[in-house]
Amino acid sequence: MKSTYPYWRCIVALALCFVWNELSAQALQVAVKDAAANPIEDVHVWVDARVQGKTDAMGVLSFDRPNRAQFQIRISKTGYSDQVRVVLLDTVDAPIHFTLGTGQRMEQVVVTAGRKPESIANVPSSISILSQRDIEMQSQISTNIASVLGNTIPGLGTSTAKGSNAGQTLRGRAVLILIDGIPQSTPLMNGARDMRSIDPAVLERVEVIKGATSIYGNGSAGGIINYITKKNDLNAPRIGGTTTLRGTLAPAKADETGGYRFAQSLYGRSNKWNYAVSGVMDYTGLQRDGDGVPLGQTDGLSNNRQYNAFMKVGYDINEVSDLSLVYNFFNSLQDARYISQIGTYGQDPTIGVPGVDPGAHTGTRFNHNAMLTYRNERIFGHTSLNAAAFVNSFRSMNRYVEQTPSWFGPGQTQINSSKQGLRIDLNTPFQLGAMPSEITYGFDVLHDVTYQDLTDGRVFVPRMNMLNYAPFAQLTVNLIEQLIFKGGVRYEKANVQINDFNTLASGPGGEGSVAVEGGRIPYNGATFNAGLRYSKYALFNPFISFSQGFTINELGRIVRNATESDLTRIQTDPIVTNNYEAGFSSQWNRIHFSAAYFISTSKLGVSVVANEAGFFVPQRAPERIHGFEAALDIRIAPEWNLGGTYSFVEGKIEAADGTESFLNGSRIMPPKATGYLDFNPNSELSFQLSWVHTGSRNRFDPNASGVFRANEGAVKSVDLLNFNASYRLDKSWILGLGVANLLNKTYFPVYSQYGANAANYVRGKGALASLNLQCRF
Repeated sequence: MKSTYPYWRCIVALALCFVWNELSAQALQVAVKDAAANPIEDVHVWVDARVQGKTDAMGVLSFDRPNRAQFQIRISKTGYSDQVRVVLLDTVDAPIHFTLGTGQRMEQVVVTAGRKPESIANVPSSISILSQRDIEMQSQISTNIASVLGNTIPGLGTSTAKGSNAGQTLRGRAVLILIDGIPQSTPLMNGARDMRSIDPAVLERVEVIKGATSIYGNGSAGGIINYITKKNDLNAPRIGGTTTLRGTLAPAKADETGGYRFAQSLYGRSNKWNYAVSGVMDYTGLQRDGDGVPLGQTDGLSNNRQYNAFMKVGYDINEVSDLSLVYNFFNSLQDARYISQIGTYGQDPTIGVPGVDPGAHTGTRFNHNAMLTYRNERIFGHTSLNAAAFVNSFRSMNRYVEQTPSWFGPGQTQINSSKQGLRIDLNTPFQLGAMPSEITYGFDVLHDVTYQDLTDGRVFVPRMNMLNYAPFAQLTVNLIEQLIFKGGVRYEKANVQINDFNTLASGPGGEGSVAVEGGRIPYNGATFNAGLRYSKYALFNPFISFSQGFTINELGRIVRNATESDLTRIQTDPIVTNNYEAGFSSQWNRIHFSAAYFISTSKLGVSVVANEAGFFVPQRAPERIHGFEAALDIRIAPEWNLGGTYSFVEGKIEAADGTESFLNGSRIMPPKATGYLDFNPNSELSFQLSWVHTGSRNRFDPNASGVFRANEGAVKSVDLLNFNASYRLDKSWILGLGVANLLNKTYFPVYSQYGANAANYVRGKGALASLNLQCRF
């Protein structure tokens, strides 16, 4: 027996080694440290296009070993630059080490620009990204997503502080709003309520692609804002969640200004399933100006109730494919207890006085979005597939009016839109000679039914039934080391069907009504894009690009004011926009700087102007818009960060006789500058002071009576300071404080100034303080 013991011992040892090796072979590790070799916690780790989880307190994350020989690992954490590395599986015999440092170049990943995840350093376009941390910090000041974007994104107009985002253009043109790629905008009849279509609590990030883009088609003449909702990583617990409580009050005069907010989210992962659900209830109290006077209530946000319900369920079919189902409901209605007392434009503001508006509550009655997505990284060969089917249903209520030039008698209109669509994206990498290349291709299908009616049953804009097909292809070629060419084409084929209808009467007995024979309006056209980016050197990363955008003219506004009896004689040509741009980004030590100059032209643009009868009608004429943007971020010290942005936009329209005139304020915002100062003395405490400046713009003269035409009023500069702070009480609890308009300034927003309209001559909000308490579990 003694002689056989060593043999049994060897056999057991070998068996244990075999089991250990087999278990070890099932997992890989990533270890992340800073430049001083300290472990970094909460670093997101991606394998190819899937989040694996976040590093622990030791800076380590373990994940299942992929079954393919080569894959890509990307790590990401706010305050650091992303790193990307290609890994050969047979060379891995230890943890994969990464070192994060503040001096590294910025390589944030964007998904909207090319319909697939890619580094910003490889995209020849101007892009702004709001991270989840940016959204959370700004939400302590305001939970109005239109205000958050207007205060942070260069080239985007500041918020109107109203229920609509009318006039909040991007580089002087309309912007296409998406939620996870689902279009929210209604180009057939623009109700200007698409920017406020989701609550910021459910957003993981916001990506803003500036300038015309042919890859998304109809409505993207000025660019794209894509709201990307939260998702779970592979390291999520079985159940986790966040509870947020918020209270708001105007410190100068608090009467009736109290507001509250409650948000609850739950998320988790079990085996191959993952989920995220949340609900938000937000109430805004009476809004007062810096002098404590109630603001005018014309489509305002006083006494506004906002609700958002969100659900995302995912199923991992295998390690290269998955399914996800997303649903979001948004509702925002004003339950005003005050009505407007109309002032005098340029002299006395329109203010709120106690009263009840006879119409229905204004705002977004509902906005439903649902999408089913299938993703496969290896659908065949090295080709990946992303397929999504979606539905969107939307209704918004405009304000009640006693009388208007648009129809006879009092009334209140609502815009109704229903969309169904399908997006198919494929991506195939290949070698073009010695040059690594890839092609992204696919097609979009969109069915959009939009109309506008009055609550009493009269039809203001007839039902417009559009079916849009659009194949596209986008080529990427690495010409030489890190000189990247991107070019593509998209072909739009759309038909809009409108049945026979009668325009609304402008007088009693049907006076002024026109019987219009309906018909089918076809739209066809190809749009192109091409660009180069050289990303080898962090100190100078330049790009140059050309891109076209395609937008169907706001058909509803045309047909509702029709004076012709035959629809085919009404001018309905689409808007094709050409965008030329050159820019660069630069990373040097702790300084990051970027700048871009752009020119945007259209042979037949459109501006909404008031005619002699008081109707707002589209004006079709050649346009040229140009501008400049710059952004600077400096890490002064580990605890201090300083930065800011500047943007300038100007535009002109050309009349038939060749004379040029400036585009009005509804299209062109005045110069805008922003700045921020961050102080983070430790990991628990942070402070931020932010500044928003809108400059002056005075391009138009009043008439002989001293009256400005609509949207041509002079704009004076405005400077506002905002403040927010947060303190982590422990691992679970965070206390936050935000103050909008810190100095309680009395001012008129840009929208109130350029509108030249007494009803909209409303002051901006005075100081508003918010206290936020958050619990994470």
